[in-house]
Amino acid sequence: MITALRALRVGRFFFIGSSRMNPSVPKSLSPRPRRIHWLDGEARIDSESGVFCASSHPAVAWQLGRLLPLLETAFGKPLPLRAEPPRGWGADCMMEVAPSRDAPPQGYRIEADERGLYVAAADEAGLAYALATLRQLLPAWGAHLRAFRMEDWPDFPVRGVMLDVSRCKVPTLETLHALVDRLADWKINQLQLYTEHTFRYERHPEAPEGTSAYTADEMRALDTYCAGRGVELVPNQNSFGHLERWLRLPGYRHLAECEGEFETPWGERRKGPFSLNPLDPRCLDLLSDWYDELLPSFSSRLFNVGCDETFDLGWGQSRDACKARGKDVVYLEFLQKVRQLVEARGRTMLFWADILLKYPARVKELAPGVVPLIWGYEADHPFEAQCALVSAAGHPFYVCPGTSSWLSLAGRWENCRVNLERAAEAGLRHDSQGLLITDWGDQGHWQYLSASAPGLLYGAALAWCGAANRDLPVAEVLDGSWFGDEAGVMGGALLALANVYRDVPPLASNRSQVFTLLRGSEEEILASGIRAENVKRAVERVASVQGALSGARPCSEEGRLVLEELRATAGWMQFACERGRRVLERGSGAGCAEGEWKAELVRQLEVHKALWHARNRPGGYAESVALLGG
Repeated sequence: MITALRALRVGRFFFIGSSRMNPSVPKSLSPRPRRIHWLDGEARIDSESGVFCASSHPAVAWQLGRLLPLLETAFGKPLPLRAEPPRGWGADCMMEVAPSRDAPPQGYRIEADERGLYVAAADEAGLAYALATLRQLLPAWGAHLRAFRMEDWPDFPVRGVMLDVSRCKVPTLETLHALVDRLADWKINQLQLYTEHTFRYERHPEAPEGTSAYTADEMRALDTYCAGRGVELVPNQNSFGHLERWLRLPGYRHLAECEGEFETPWGERRKGPFSLNPLDPRCLDLLSDWYDELLPSFSSRLFNVGCDETFDLGWGQSRDACKARGKDVVYLEFLQKVRQLVEARGRTMLFWADILLKYPARVKELAPGVVPLIWGYEADHPFEAQCALVSAAGHPFYVCPGTSSWLSLAGRWENCRVNLERAAEAGLRHDSQGLLITDWGDQGHWQYLSASAPGLLYGAALAWCGAANRDLPVAEVLDGSWFGDEAGVMGGALLALANVYRDVPPLASNRSQVFTLLRGSEEEILASGIRAENVKRAVERVASVQGALSGARPCSEEGRLVLEELRATAGWMQFACERGRRVLERGSGAGCAEGEWKAELVRQLEVHKALWHARNRPGGYAESVALLGG
């Protein structure tokens, strides 16, 4: 029988002891702490219960505000905030933010024993992360807690997420707010929104229409929201390639590198325009205009200018220059000019490193003060060699794996898992400044946000501490911390769907063959090497997952939306596989699209439209569906 409570506060938390104590770390906790040692005895609180917090940092206040109701529930009484610690508390009871003591940057130490629970943080960020950990632990442990000591700090100073908002889907601000909250709980401290044409530039009102672009005021408000959660919102604007939507406009076509055909590194023929002409000074004028409008909405001193996949460089206006001086020289000269624009505006330039890494000898020539972003999305991507090369040249860099959600419908979980692990390992070995988890939306952004959840969760955990999180139970954590599924079904169902890609060989790079069956022409399907019997096995596996989802019990509005997304994902996969199976069984020219699957396509699109608009703005939906042929 509990008869007394002792003082409780941020910096020192006291829990009621009991003989029924569970010393295990709850499965729902993510990221798992680096070190936790269980001690003899119990942690207690006494009758002068209260919460003292010496920090007014917005992220600390936000985490504290969400923790207090849980404390009240656990202890059955309000635990008021105190302006000062109760009389008689010793110095060892004080909450500490002491950069020079005990914990590395962003780190913290928590000690719980018969005197209470003491938190020492290296800085304000560390204190916010300590509270985030306690907030996850409290519902699982309640008022029964064995004494313990926890020490925790991150592997990577920067732990970021980049979300594609330019390939059709532009998330609502409400969607972004909810995502930022979740990422902050997972100790993510940077967010980028990949932008090509979805920021509204007032000086360029000719911008592509129907995109639901963000305004400067909206980005300014989002920047403030992120800062209040300890997340840095980094501006992102591609500034070389991937600008086809701008360059198709009459007022911008003259800035294009290429109007005709060009070839990608994997042999695909495309038609321009695609990239800026690096020799035309008017392109720098355009970038200057963009930067002057974009950057004031962001408090971050960083700026990602993209400059990746300039496939058409040397196929058009710069052909002669590239032949005479080399593509590498022409590319790096333009990159240098972009860097000057960025630094003139008081920012540090981040850029995708894929073009630079094609020319290893040029890495040492890269100007100091810029941050290459080493990206790759396959399980066998050579992160080790690339990180070693950039690190040896003395450049700070980020390592950038992905969620493997795009071009897949449900994701490619096994590929994602290994890709994230190898990126984290290589980045840590070579002192990467950050790990940036990328989530793309190629060819219409057909996956729902829930398909990205496993990669975002696991990547965040590895970025915090790979050694403690390699065996993170991803399905269980998703059920507990995102989906809210009391039956514990939805997380496992999602991972099962996300591994169906392995049932449909030959495995393709950067996509699932299930997506090929959805989007490909009959000729492309027949030429893919996919076998009808493998597609049939995939259909059976998806049907099994659909049956399992009938037992899900989500307890929140978000969980119910995710359940509908999972059902729709399974429906699209069944639709794609059935379509592909019929094509493969009947052969070329048999025809089946119009008569046999068009009606089902219409039904699928009715569900898809509702789910699209549940999280995203309307702009881009028509473009996405047109890519499907619906």
